[in-house]
Amino acid sequence: MALAGTSSASSYSLTSRSYMLLVLLLLGLNSGICNGLGSFGFDIHHRFSDPVKQILGFEGLPEKGSVEYYVAMTHRDSIIRGRHLAASNNQSPAPLTFANGNGTLLINSMGFLYYANVSVGTPSVSYLVALDTGSDLFWLPCDCNNSTCETSLQTSSGQVVNFNIYSPNASTTSNKVSCNSSIYCDPNQCPSANSDCAYSAVYLSNNTSTSGILVEDVLHLITDDDQSKVVDAPITLGCGKNETGIFLNGIAPNGLLGLDLGNISVPSTIARKGLGPNSFSMCFGSDGTGRINFGDNGTSEQKETSFTVGSSVPTYNISITQINVGVNVSKMEFSAIFDSGTSFTQLTDPAYTFISETFNSQVTEKRNLSNSQIPFEYCYDLSANQSSPMIPIMNLTMKGGEQYYLTNPTTEAFSTKGGYCLAILKSTDINIIGQNFMTGYRIVFNRDKMILGWKPSNCYDDSNLNTSTISP
Repeated sequence: MALAGTSSASSYSLTSRSYMLLVLLLLGLNSGICNGLGSFGFDIHHRFSDPVKQILGFEGLPEKGSVEYYVAMTHRDSIIRGRHLAASNNQSPAPLTFANGNGTLLINSMGFLYYANVSVGTPSVSYLVALDTGSDLFWLPCDCNNSTCETSLQTSSGQVVNFNIYSPNASTTSNKVSCNSSIYCDPNQCPSANSDCAYSAVYLSNNTSTSGILVEDVLHLITDDDQSKVVDAPITLGCGKNETGIFLNGIAPNGLLGLDLGNISVPSTIARKGLGPNSFSMCFGSDGTGRINFGDNGTSEQKETSFTVGSSVPTYNISITQINVGVNVSKMEFSAIFDSGTSFTQLTDPAYTFISETFNSQVTEKRNLSNSQIPFEYCYDLSANQSSPMIPIMNLTMKGGEQYYLTNPTTEAFSTKGGYCLAILKSTDINIIGQNFMTGYRIVFNRDKMILGWKPSNCYDDSNLNTSTISP
């Protein structure tokens, strides 16, 4: 991340009184949710939301909705696609992919798509972690300095935000994991069964990794009962003593929370400890905020489809059997990954061509071919007396017969006349249902039953919703 300001800039530390200021800036970034027995969670915020930008800074971030914004986000999506492709080619563990070359600085500034403020250890300490459905390890910068991890960031106003650094010795509930108690230990660094469990997570970029030792500690969550009790969920996390590559440039400055199917992930650990089902939900609001809820199996009203068993891509893969665009229907079966870390949906042919050409034939606005910078192929100008477009109803039929209506298939495109684009990218190798197709739903990732559930939601009107800060 490009840092602005001088060395005399004022400093804000999460370990001092200014922690309260940071909480106010986060605007409720960590809060509990009550959606059913055994479920608990916190708010999540988009990288472009005001609370996150106030903490991580504005440097390198284009204005949301601008042409530069869409170019940056779609370029980032293309990099994320590389991670899924590497996984489909049986590269294990599935690597996390970042930009190289000319796009490095911009992507470094943007980092991950969603962030959450979580509390770990005793006494409780807060960390602003990135959320990632494409990896499983939860790690925090730990017992490190500014040469081995990201300890602070400088905002565009010149203020320095000093991040909390985790230390097992500072938490009375922390215990080191021994070599004989985890399959994730590096065998080359285990001279005896009682040695510390060393780990190294390598990501698909130039020399990008995190390494250290595995420890056990508590993640503080809020129950969904009337008293909103704090639950100390025992978890395994990486004490990241060394970060390399672009982790040192602000990609995940205060840690990373993996949500993949691995047994070491937080959802798996919560279930293994008997605190709730091995399931979690994510809800994405149109304003850039949302919620993640562990132990959430959804409701009886939700619609469901099964995850594809035996898929070469070890992630949340589903099958689609039919596409409806207005009155046009096309039966075709293909698999797609539900990835909340991808901004815009990407489809291969024939699905992409059917949706885009059918959509184009049914809208009345004039197609705009003048702006080659916009990454979307089908964009349209509104007429002078038109404030919003009339777009056809679109839905995907999932395997099993349930229909998934697309509540947000278009996005604004800035031009002299105003306009919009069909927010789908053409892919040559893999299908990804991105976050833009998840907006307006609470998406349930039920790992016990291996099903994906969805129910319309704006993330705030669910029954028995309760909001409370996690930190004491």
